[in-house]
Amino acid sequence: MSVPGQTMGMAVFTDTFIDALALSRTELATAYFFGTLGSSLLLTRAGRVYDRLGARTMMVVSSVALGLVILFISILDRTAMPIASLLGLSLGWVTFPLILVAYFGVRFAGQGVLTSASRNVLLVWFEKRRGLVSGVRGVFVSIGFSIAPLIIAMMIDGFGWRGALWIMALCVGGVFALLALLFVRDTPEASGLHPDGAPAPVETDTGGPLRRNITLADARRSPVFWIYSLALAMHALFGTAVTFHIVSVFEEVGRGRDEAFGYFLPAAIVSFSANMLFSWLADFSPLKPFLLIMLGAFILGAIGLYNLNHDWGYWTLVVGFGAGGGLWGVLSNLAYIRYFGRRHLGEISGLNMSLSVFASAVGPVLFSVGRDAFGTYRAAELLCIVFLTVLLVAAILIKQEDDTGRTAKPAR
Repeated sequence: MSVPGQTMGMAVFTDTFIDALALSRTELATAYFFGTLGSSLLLTRAGRVYDRLGARTMMVVSSVALGLVILFISILDRTAMPIASLLGLSLGWVTFPLILVAYFGVRFAGQGVLTSASRNVLLVWFEKRRGLVSGVRGVFVSIGFSIAPLIIAMMIDGFGWRGALWIMALCVGGVFALLALLFVRDTPEASGLHPDGAPAPVETDTGGPLRRNITLADARRSPVFWIYSLALAMHALFGTAVTFHIVSVFEEVGRGRDEAFGYFLPAAIVSFSANMLFSWLADFSPLKPFLLIMLGAFILGAIGLYNLNHDWGYWTLVVGFGAGGGLWGVLSNLAYIRYFGRRHLGEISGLNMSLSVFASAVGPVLFSVGRDAFGTYRAAELLCIVFLTVLLVAAILIKQEDDTGRTAKPAR
C-alpha cells in the first residue's frame, strides 16, 4: 500500500507528468528531489510521534493522507491551468511548486511513515524467529513492489493516468485505512499477550532488545548505526535513481519500455529468494556478514547497469540488485531493533529512514544532472560504484557487537 509513495509507484507516471505538467525531465526530478528532501527532514520527528501514539494510529492517518495526496496529483494540471492563465505565467511555473508539494506528501506519508510503522509493528510481535517472520513479510513486499509498475502501467492504459491515480487513492486511503483501523494492534502487551504467543515475557530475546534500550543520542554516536544507515541509504539513492529513470536508462542502450518494466519481475524473484534465505539465517547469525554481502551485491549490480548494453550486463544487474535488495530487506528490518532495542525504535529507525529518504531524493536528480552534463547516465553510475566500494571497505573495518553479545571482528 505504500507503493504510491515509493519510487516505483511514481516512476510509471514520469513521462506522463512531463507532458501533462509541461516540465522537463530535470525539472520533474528536481521537484522530486526537494519534495523527498523535505519529507526526510520530518521523519525522525514522526518516529517520536510513533513511539507515543503507536503503529495503529500512524498507519491509519498516513494511509488516509497518502490517498488524499494522490487525489490532488490527479487534478494538479487542471488546478494549475486557471492559476497560470490568471497570473500570465507558463504552465510549468505553476505546476512545478504544486508537484513538489505533492511529491513531499506521497514520500512522507507513503515511503516514510506508512513504511516505517508497518515494519516496526511487526518486529515487536515476534522475537525468537523475528528474522524468518521478516523474510516472509519481505516476500509479499518484493512481489508487491515488482508487479506494481506492471499493474499501474496496465491501469494507465485501461483507465488513463487520472483513473489509475483514483484507483490507487481508493485502495490506499479508503480500503487499507479501514483494514488498519480494524486489525492492527500496537503491541502484544496491549492485547494481554506476549511476543511469539509465549505464556510469559521472554527475557532472553535472542539478542536482548528488551534489555537494550539505547536512546537516539547514543545511537548517533555509534559507528554501527552509521555504517548500516549509509549502506541502506546508498541502496535508496542508487535504486531510486534507476527506478525513476528506468525507461530512459534502458532506452539509452537501445532497450524498450516493456523490457524496462519487465526488469522488475526477475529482480524480484532473486530478491525475495535472497530475503527468505538470509532472513532464516539471521536468526542464528550476526548481521555483519549480511552487510558485506549486500554491499558486494550492489557493486555487482552497479557494474551490470554500467554495461547494460550487453546481455550479461542486464543479468548481472538483475542478480546484483535483486540479491542486494533482498538483503536490504533483512537489514532494514532487523539491524536497529537488534542493536538498539525496541523502546526508542520509532525514533532511531525514523532517523535511518530520514537518511534513506534524503538519499532517494538525491538519486534521481544526480542521474538527471549527470545526463544533462555528459549526455549519458554512465558518469553517475560510475560515481555510485565508487561510493559503494568505499562503504564496503568501511563495513569490513568496523567492529560490531551482534545481538547475542558476540563481536564480529574486522576481516583479516
